[in-house]
Amino acid sequence: MESGDGWVVRIRPPGGRLDGAQAQAIADAAEAHGNGVIELTGRANLQLRGVTPATHAPLIAALRQHGLIDADTATEQRRNIIVTPFADAQTDALAAALACTLAESGLPLPAKFGFAVDTGPAPVLTRDPADIRIERGAGGLILRADGMAQGAGFDGPDQAVALARWFLDQGGAPQGRGRMAALIAGGASPPGATLAALDSAPPQIPGRVPQGMLVGLEFGQIPPDTLRRLARLAPLRLTPWRMLLAQGVRALPALDGLIADPTNPRMRLRACPGAPACPQGHGRTRDVARSLATLVPDGAILHVSGCAKGCGWPRAADVTLTATPAGFDLIRHGRAHDVAALRGLHPDQLPKVL
Repeated sequence: MESGDGWVVRIRPPGGRLDGAQAQAIADAAEAHGNGVIELTGRANLQLRGVTPATHAPLIAALRQHGLIDADTATEQRRNIIVTPFADAQTDALAAALACTLAESGLPLPAKFGFAVDTGPAPVLTRDPADIRIERGAGGLILRADGMAQGAGFDGPDQAVALARWFLDQGGAPQGRGRMAALIAGGASPPGATLAALDSAPPQIPGRVPQGMLVGLEFGQIPPDTLRRLARLAPLRLTPWRMLLAQGVRALPALDGLIADPTNPRMRLRACPGAPACPQGHGRTRDVARSLATLVPDGAILHVSGCAKGCGWPRAADVTLTATPAGFDLIRHGRAHDVAALRGLHPDQLPKVL
């Protein structure tokens, strides 16, 4: 994707996992072929920024050597799977089998259509974007269409692909775009949905978990050298929460860019790159967000968006500030494109307003 600071290149590590060699390759590639910016996305993928037409091909070649590139674009697009970072061996095997089945299906799914393999001890991905969810119920695994309160008993990846085919057959993707929840909201209902998933776990925060250490990243960004050093200490799992899981460790040294304290006010911030990195941005979003961090109450979310698209946090926040040519619009308990309570605020006004 072309942006204001060059091309943005997405990497979907298989199963949401990185070993030391893969992390080293990504860090090296970010510095050699991009501008050194590595971002963790809300779909548990990585992005490298600042890639150019001249550096794109050597970047792909470097990543291909470490199993980070799919055979073709269509396969990569279908393999839109978020895996719980708290996966066990069964979950990892299921995610790998689903990826293979999707690759063989040939389904023309929309670019944003995705799957969640959320079969850890308790569901943790229910707030994260997915159209088809494999979750744990009281009696075993279930398959649930996003937007449905219940699902059907899950008996294998073919069943998940069949549900995706049902979505297409129901007209869920006109002109190649569409989401499962919108189809369900329109009255469609997949057959056999009678089972409920376990209750969702609370939002995750940095700190110790049974599987290792969760560490936060301001705006989802990690310096290349920090990624290298962290991956030397432990295998890594990506999350959709702007955090990484360092597996099997009980403590980590202080590394540049990592947030280990769950009360750190930077964990309450969401912001896209804004101007000038994004040509659609109308303001320097992250500078504004940092200046307001200490004013955001514990447990609340402040989202600063460069435009009304709201790419940095495509859901409601306690307060959203949307940059416009006239200043910042303030939205309470809404998204970047929702109706503003206040319009055209100068950055100097924002601390008092908050």
